Amino acid sequence: MPSTVAGSSGRQLVSLANTPVELLLPNLVLDDDPARARMPNIKIFSGSSHPDLAQRVVDRLGIDLGKVVTKKFSNLETCVEIGESVRGEDVYIVQSGCGEINDNLMEMLIMINACKIASAARVTAVIPCFPYARQDKKDKRNDGALELNMVMEGMKGMSVEGDHESDVECRRRMRFMRTSAFAHGTSGGLSQEHAHSRAPISAKLVANMLSVAGADHIITMDLHASQIQGFFDIPVDNLYAEPAVLKWIRENIPEWGNSIIVSPDAGGAKRVTSIADRLNVEFALIHKERKKANEVASMVLVGDVKDRVAILVDDMADTCGTICHAAEKLMEAGATRVYAILTHGIFSGPAVSRINNACFDAVVVTNTIPQEQHMKDSSKIQLIDVSNILAEAIRRTHNGESVSFLFNSVPL
Repeated sequence: MPSTVAGSSGRQLVSLANTPVELLLPNLVLDDDPARARMPNIKIFSGSSHPDLAQRVVDRLGIDLGKVVTKKFSNLETCVEIGESVRGEDVYIVQSGCGEINDNLMEMLIMINACKIASAARVTAVIPCFPYARQDKKDKRNDGALELNMVMEGMKGMSVEGDHESDVECRRRMRFMRTSAFAHGTSGGLSQEHAHSRAPISAKLVANMLSVAGADHIITMDLHASQIQGFFDIPVDNLYAEPAVLKWIRENIPEWGNSIIVSPDAGGAKRVTSIADRLNVEFALIHKERKKANEVASMVLVGDVKDRVAILVDDMADTCGTICHAAEKLMEAGATRVYAILTHGIFSGPAVSRINNACFDAVVVTNTIPQEQHMKDSSKIQLIDVSNILAEAIRRTHNGESVSFLFNSVPL
């Protein structure tokens, strides 16, 4: 209880030194939650795209998921209600770019904005698989081959060489076919501007939308193109699955010392060389040409895989046409076994059936995208859990610690 003491002026002063805090502040609610005491002022919310991953993240951190209700109106508009106070909190929203991508993207934008206007101190979007990452530039296609095919088709039926009338007709038809190719935007030279000047850079659009919604920070994993980080004016932490991949290879492939790391396309050369250097093995790559999206025309293997375990490594697999053709190419070249390790296993369309029919010993993916159904449909699909990497990135970001440790190491 309060006690009285004599002041220097003779007045009676009240001493509160031994007074219980409950008497001083009767309306104060003490937080007995040890998790809140360990990581105060943090809230993690999950979108509807991958609740299992979000639950694994909070279990790793020893806290609870924030309360949020997402629903759709009868006209399919998305409605989000944050079920607890976020004022002054460090908020993390976990939403992956998978499933119904457009709906999930809109849901994440609404959640970010809802937290921002509710006075959250900082809002971080945790996006394990970044949506629209493949639309990062105005790409050019090799349409010269298409033009040549059109010309050759137009020359069919010509008479033997030396016939003056046929020679004139041949030149006339070639001019016609070149004019037709140019008119339809298929010429390999001048018409590239016409063919691609209207192509969108959707990854940049998504970056702008996240910034405008109110995101202060982005955490993602294995971006399809690293330059996407430059699309943002806010900090972006691009985490890597490479440490977890290396751990899986060492623990699950007995002959990994006699392996060769293979990239299914030239764009992944930097990724496979890094892994090969860490394992002290050689690498190879496959050059591919596409007729159109999701359809590979031809493949050329660069490197020697004979009598070795081939490990295909890529950041993403959608319909799996590329990696299945690559596996066939590797077996034809003398590889003893073939594995595929992918960060983002989208597996749309005929992907799972192609994997079942292909010559893989295993197709290993991370859980940046839900894989439960895919693993039921194919015994070859195996999982690497990266929730510990994401959780550690969140913990370090919240505490103001460096995240670069995670670029080369897996958290214990």
